[in-house]
Amino acid sequence: MAATLFSRRYVTRISHWLGWGLLGYLLFFAQSFNADLRLPDRFWIRQAIFLGLMVGTFYLNSLVLVPRQLLINKTGSYLLTLLGIVLAVLILIGVVEFTFDLPRLMHLAFHPDGKGTPHFYGWIQPTLFTIILVLGISTSIALVQKWQTETNLRLALEQAKTVSELSFLKAQINPHFFFNTLNNIYALTLLDVETAREALHRLSRMMRYVLYETQSGTTLLSKELAFLNDYVQLMELRMTDKVTVRIDTPSALHDLPVAPMIFLPFVENAFKHGVSALHTSWIDVTVQQQGNQLRLDVRNTLFTDKLPSLEAGNGIGLTNTRRRLDLLYPGQYTLHIDERNPAGEYQVQLTLTLS
Repeated sequence: MAATLFSRRYVTRISHWLGWGLLGYLLFFAQSFNADLRLPDRFWIRQAIFLGLMVGTFYLNSLVLVPRQLLINKTGSYLLTLLGIVLAVLILIGVVEFTFDLPRLMHLAFHPDGKGTPHFYGWIQPTLFTIILVLGISTSIALVQKWQTETNLRLALEQAKTVSELSFLKAQINPHFFFNTLNNIYALTLLDVETAREALHRLSRMMRYVLYETQSGTTLLSKELAFLNDYVQLMELRMTDKVTVRIDTPSALHDLPVAPMIFLPFVENAFKHGVSALHTSWIDVTVQQQGNQLRLDVRNTLFTDKLPSLEAGNGIGLTNTRRRLDLLYPGQYTLHIDERNPAGEYQVQLTLTLS
């Protein structure tokens, strides 16, 4: 970040030096292309004074007038001040012209024979044009810099807000998941201590994943799917024979970065709402990959007495997952939730484009 700011400041300074170099070239060297024409020395002094006035006018406008008048909606006062600056510069240059007797000297430079009458050699028009051009460039640069600063600040604030919101959403999902899982393990301790011990070992492995593998904001797809498999196997430990659980993940993966725990709420929701201890039920989880496109399909038994609803927010994980998808993959995902597909199941289909 510091290097970027330094490079921007460096480029800005070079741009200013190049700009003044170009103006100096036009004021000094462009006047002497004709080798037969010898301009008086006082003319170059006049040009140096004019260049100094232009430099002062440029920075007075960009650093003082634009911030203190134009940007706080004092447009009338700003325009009057600019008009005063233009008139002041014209008057000062006029004083220099007559003090140095430049009308006569320039006349002699163009007419060595002395014929004709000395007169203004046309300094008003180019001088006025140069002043207006310098003021216009100065105002434009000041406004662009102000716009860039505000844009960068707005982007930084939006990024900070997004990071904060994602952290908040993730914090909601993780305790929600572990709260349910610990309840499951507690129930197992009353029935089978060895199975509960195995469940705790699996849960500790999952907790290590959450604590150490997801801090960067992304994880590898292979690790995310391994985590999902651990979750399903952990949940199977408390299922009865009436529940059939199937999970199918690709054997050969194109490992890509993915947001951690982005699939968990959909599977968790299926276990929460799609199984019954009294009736035959099933959960089917399929993950397919084609290039950088990933598709998650979760289908489960439909029980009308505990029908899940993403919009109603019956699951904290589902609601926040949609928000996470909006923040992390804008325009890169499609989420379709069918509360009763043709097979009479509750079905979630997520298609995600990874990069």
